[in-house]
Amino acid sequence: MTTATVNRNGQITIPTPVREALRLKTGDRVEIVEIEPGRYEFVAASRPVTALKGKFGKPKKTVTVEEMDAAIAERGASAN
Repeated sequence: MTTATVNRNGQITIPTPVREALRLKTGDRVEIVEIEPGRYEFVAASRPVTALKGKFGKPKKTVTVEEMDAAIAERGASAN
């Protein structure tokens, strides 16, 4: 197991073995994804979105594109 320490600014240095495994280079971005309450995963943002397939389990409810569009429009209208 690899560990890192949080400094007083809330920052950590990603240990070399983790950076190498994720193929991270200086300036690369990482996403921190909550996979379940209290549990997070680092994902190199340079990877394709398909690399996330299977990480979140099956959706509780499927929705159509039309339903997504309607929800976005409704939320956008309420933001004004």
